[in-house]
Amino acid sequence: MQLFYNPTIDETTETFSFDKEESKHIIKVLRKKDSDILFVTNGLGLLFKTKITLASDNKCTVEILSSEKVEPSKYQLHLAVAPTKMNDRYEWFLEKATEIGIHEITPIICDRSERKVINKERFEKILLTAMKQSNVLFLPKLNDAISFKEFIKRKNNGLQLIAHCEETDKKTLKSVLKTNENVTLLIGPEGDFSEKEIALAVENNFIAVSLGNTRLRTETAAVVACHSVVFFNESI
Repeated sequence: MQLFYNPTIDETTETFSFDKEESKHIIKVLRKKDSDILFVTNGLGLLFKTKITLASDNKCTVEILSSEKVEPSKYQLHLAVAPTKMNDRYEWFLEKATEIGIHEITPIICDRSERKVINKERFEKILLTAMKQSNVLFLPKLNDAISFKEFIKRKNNGLQLIAHCEETDKKTLKSVLKTNENVTLLIGPEGDFSEKEIALAVENNFIAVSLGNTRLRTETAAVVACHSVVFFNESI
């Protein structure tokens, strides 16, 4: 199934048009014609079966034939991950986490962060492309970048975890997970969290966890954490 995206549609929509860029892709690149069937999601768990009624590369218009709703997961996974020095590594994480089934992402700026500015618009395009390519019906939420200290002060429902490499008492991620419980997990930059940041997180009821016996890159740790939580909930 080839999946398309339109955030403005819902169960009451009967017909709609794609924007110029998507219309051109559908008609000129994919060579779709009148009466061809397209599957479209709004990124909120709805899948629409549509039929092209106007095969225009400026304004491709479709009629909705049917829709089905996928129930959201009973838990929410929120990863707060420090931006990597090389953008392509963070983009790789965004792509893979979307394929796996992440719900929310917040870039956090830490004491040892080498990159302190992100291109949110580009990151959102990465998420959207990954959602469509993997036939996921929920578009992950990407928050604005925020400082570590600001993020720590926020209240999060469910488990609050911080993964770091310091030789301190840590629990394994698997040992603290519970079925259908929301998870907020912090992943630090290339130089890891500072000791002050780890202490601050623990003071604010974050549990220190280990993702394994080896030292992982930021983007690898984030993908490992994402898969571990999703797999844990799916395998119960």
